[in-house]
Amino acid sequence: MKRFEYADQKISDKQILVAVPSFVIGIGILSLPQSVASVSMASDGWISILIGGMIVLLITWSVAKLASSFPNQSFITYTSAIVTRPIAIVLTFLFAILSMSVTALQVRQIADIAKHYLLKETPVEIISFTFLLLIIYAVAGSRTGLFRLNTLFLPFVLFVALIVIAFNINWFDLGFLSPTFETSFSGYMEGVKNSVLSYAGFVILWFYITLVKEPKNTPKMAVLGMCIPIVLYLSLYLTCILVFGNSVTSNLQYPSIELAKIVEIPGGILERFESLFFVIWIMAIFNTTAMAFDIAVLALNTIFTNIGKINLIFIIAPIVYVTGMYPQDLVQVSIFGSFIGYSSVLYTVFVVILLFVIAKIRRVK
Repeated sequence: MKRFEYADQKISDKQILVAVPSFVIGIGILSLPQSVASVSMASDGWISILIGGMIVLLITWSVAKLASSFPNQSFITYTSAIVTRPIAIVLTFLFAILSMSVTALQVRQIADIAKHYLLKETPVEIISFTFLLLIIYAVAGSRTGLFRLNTLFLPFVLFVALIVIAFNINWFDLGFLSPTFETSFSGYMEGVKNSVLSYAGFVILWFYITLVKEPKNTPKMAVLGMCIPIVLYLSLYLTCILVFGNSVTSNLQYPSIELAKIVEIPGGILERFESLFFVIWIMAIFNTTAMAFDIAVLALNTIFTNIGKINLIFIIAPIVYVTGMYPQDLVQVSIFGSFIGYSSVLYTVFVVILLFVIAKIRRVK
């Protein structure tokens, strides 16, 4: 079959606005209310989510500003100009490993959730393998095609989240909001940490801004894009607290899915709404996983220029699958997820500071 080739391999900065929330909104929001509620009192967790969002906005703007300062140059190209090529290769390779780890984590987590809620008799290995094949098919095609899928899927994801919130209003209990400001300082900080890990989607900016035709307004668009998951996370968290209360939310594994389970569409038009919610949410997780896999391919392709994209995909795919299957249970998956989250945030901040300081010292523009 002949592959379809898009006429334009460049994207607009508005597609960055869509790509950022498409990458961030994934599995993290399904468990974020639980992780924040477990370290805070009543509804105080919204403060941690908001502070975490503001920190992430600053990191997003810094990455986008630095990357857009070198228009139409790949990450390894402008990094080589700043810190020499050997160091640039190491930095790029570490980003590739990080992206492969994110892909493995997403593949494993979607398999665990699908087995828990939909496919109880199907082994996790089979679900993961099937999902990974779908990701391989998507990444093997045009890169701009992924951005068009983001634009297609994101409205559905936001719409189904809006339905979950709207049809739970009847279950709201304002008493669950009190008492306020009772959380300890360490509790707030723990909540901020959990929130920042769920927002970790700025890695894509290092590599995708090079595809933007005119990146002048890209930092602004990236920040606007990051505002979407911040508002969504705040809304879903407060909905969980208003419906379940803090103590119940902190003991649910995936509070956002539990919200979908109690949605009742008037007239009995749709029973078991959570099935539709889960199907739509798979689109969001698909976007996150496909872009993470694509970033790994893109990063390695700039290092190993003699190896074609398809060959790289078939080299990376088995590594991703084995890595995803390595954790033996949900506890180990959670530890693996935390490690990836910390690594993503800390490594991005480290690279931003490193490149910014050395670029200033060496006056690289």
